[in-house]
Amino acid sequence: MADPSSYRPSPGQIPDSPGVYKFRDEHRRVIYVGKAKNLRQRVANYFQDLAHLHPRTRTMVTTAASVEWTVVSTEVEALQLEYTWIKEFDPRFNVKYRDDKSYPYLAVTLNEEFPRVQVMRGAKRKGVRYFGPYGHAWAIRETVDLMLRVFPVRTCSAGVFKNAARTGRPCLLGYIDKCSAPCVGRVTPEEHRALAEDFCDFMAGRTGTYIRRLEKDMMQAAEEMEYERAARLRDDAGALKRAMEKSAVVLADATDADLIAVAEDELEAALQIFHVRGGRVRGQRGWVTDKVEAVDTAGLVEHALQQLYGEERGDAVPKEVLVPALPEDTAAVAQWLAERRGAQVSLRIPQRGDKKDLMATVQRNAQQALGLHKTKRASDLTTRSRALEEIAEALGLDTAPLRIECYDVSHLQGDDVVASMVVFEDGLARKSEYRRFQIKGFEGQDDVRSMHEVIGRRFRRYLQEKARTGEWEQTPPASGEAPHPVQVPAAPDPAREGVPLPAGDSEPREDDGRPKRFAYPPQLVVVDGGQPQVAAARRALDELGIDDIAVCGLAKRLEEVWLPDDDDPVVLPRSSEGLYLLQRVRDEAHRFAITYQRSKRAKRIRSSPLDDVAGLGETRKQALIKHFGSVKKLRQATIEEICQVPGIGRRTAESVAAALAAAVPAAPAVNTATGEIMEEDDGGTS
Repeated sequence: MADPSSYRPSPGQIPDSPGVYKFRDEHRRVIYVGKAKNLRQRVANYFQDLAHLHPRTRTMVTTAASVEWTVVSTEVEALQLEYTWIKEFDPRFNVKYRDDKSYPYLAVTLNEEFPRVQVMRGAKRKGVRYFGPYGHAWAIRETVDLMLRVFPVRTCSAGVFKNAARTGRPCLLGYIDKCSAPCVGRVTPEEHRALAEDFCDFMAGRTGTYIRRLEKDMMQAAEEMEYERAARLRDDAGALKRAMEKSAVVLADATDADLIAVAEDELEAALQIFHVRGGRVRGQRGWVTDKVEAVDTAGLVEHALQQLYGEERGDAVPKEVLVPALPEDTAAVAQWLAERRGAQVSLRIPQRGDKKDLMATVQRNAQQALGLHKTKRASDLTTRSRALEEIAEALGLDTAPLRIECYDVSHLQGDDVVASMVVFEDGLARKSEYRRFQIKGFEGQDDVRSMHEVIGRRFRRYLQEKARTGEWEQTPPASGEAPHPVQVPAAPDPAREGVPLPAGDSEPREDDGRPKRFAYPPQLVVVDGGQPQVAAARRALDELGIDDIAVCGLAKRLEEVWLPDDDDPVVLPRSSEGLYLLQRVRDEAHRFAITYQRSKRAKRIRSSPLDDVAGLGETRKQALIKHFGSVKKLRQATIEEICQVPGIGRRTAESVAAALAAAVPAAPAVNTATGEIMEEDDGGTS
């Protein structure tokens, strides 16, 4: 590990002009490439106190052994040179997107004498016009099959084309008029190229011209009583319309835009791109990357733009690029895009209307892609086994933790404090075993104390279940020892213990010989947090006399694994399957906890004085509100009027009237624009 001060250049050596810099390791390999408006300010930031650097930046500067830079004239030149060097050197600490699959494109080989329409994958070739990408190759072939009726362009391979030219006989498509058969001279090279260019124009979104022309020719043929030709033109127009219908209309007809969305966590980011041409979604693709450098959403967007358009020219760069966050050098990036397109390019964040709605759809796709990428590993038995083995080795466990329980605490500024327990068995979520807890031992915000309470309650129930089934007996203290402090209550307090999942999730029954809840101990307890939370969990287990369950914590900021009584964390490799599994368990516990906390908060906000009336169920509450129209009008009603509601007797009516009289009505709402006092007509709150 190198000391950055050993190769730090003096400030006077570094120019204060735009440029690109490279960090190299001791073997002269380029490990990081960056650009800057001001090289002196940017490079100097890497040589501050290591404690103030982001952990990933700290790793980079301690791996490097030298730094060098190149001065350029403008920020746009810096952007282009940065892209060129990243592509050339493939630095290990730069964000590099990788396709989650090899997407197929519809390609037209305009670089050949007789252009060919075909499906292509992989790197783009010079002189070839591309459309897409598409999700599936069959979608391309269906579109091409419809369009060959109108634009009979060659689709055969070079071998088939040469063989047909040698024998003087076209292939089957030539006989059924889905190819103009340039191989046998039915059309000249110029005529065939014109067909290929018309095909490209239609695919690029200029569709209305061709359909109107076909319909005009159809009407003219019908007037001239050339009914067979008119029928053929009618079918051709229908084929083009069906081809258009395969792309959903999402924006105005003239819109050419790419929409880019990013979903990210601490370690990875997923990118989704929708290509809209002529107002229709013509293609979609996605990338996933490791966040090997300290980069925010704006930086991820900038890297994506470089990779998307670094090799593109002309119409391949759209008129609009819509992004979730603007790059730091927005003007320079926009100018760079404009130079590649040959015309102005709008780079912006959509704020309203259809474009914002479509961006939300792209964002959902990005979130799903990131989730799928993370869970894809969990579906493989070999990968799950390796993950469990890595966890066991890293934590010093005797066996792989086949059952893992994870706990997380959630609250909103100390209110509605709840906790979650999620269970993973054999590396897969077991949702029927999930539990939810309400923190009732104290008031306010104290995550450490909350974790201690939850762990204690969960494993106290575990000991109760063992005692009930006869599997556990309290061990008498040895001579000279104090009595063991563990006490196992005869019956649990249902208001204090874990709340089961809603009805519908599978639960083991009491009469099948299996304990219903909390009877299965985990091999590993994971808590969301660092040393304090881990110590609290370990202390709760020690107080119950449980010493055969391992405990660890996963700190979210740096993804470090903490063990009880250890001053230093366990750092698993970034590519470790064990780390992926621990992250997934932790994220699931967080999701489950925050969902429960939000539901409790919403329920509290929607509370009504009628909730305090004993014996008044939801059906009769709704009947009262429906009869009177609002809580305010119900409060003004007499007991006799309340008794007129079906199902409400006098005793219940008296209880309702007493509850409403005791409740303090909410202050009336005031329209600040008009000063008007707004009447209370809400049937659910007061």
